[in-house]
Amino acid sequence: MSLTAILLLSATLFTVGALGVLLRRNAIVILMAIEIMLNAANLALVAFSRHHASADGQILAFFVMTVAAAEAAVGLAIILSVFRLSKGVNVDVMNRMKW
Repeated sequence: MSLTAILLLSATLFTVGALGVLLRRNAIVILMAIEIMLNAANLALVAFSRHHASADGQILAFFVMTVAAAEAAVGLAIILSVFRLSKGVNVDVMNRMKW
């Protein structure tokens, strides 16, 4: 595949993720959209790394994956604690809660 096709796929995935963050109100869906955006960035990093015959982009993509795993674990823990308090994971309801 050409670099242009891979970057077009990456941009499409990033756009889908950004729209998911902006348009959805469910916290779990928003976390999944953020994961899609991080995966799109990883795809672009690996594509550029392959195009330039360097391992730097692949190493950076590995670090992005570790940060994404930590973000998912912490985000799901926060969502679980909010669900226990409010019996829902709607972002609008979370915004109105007084901690």
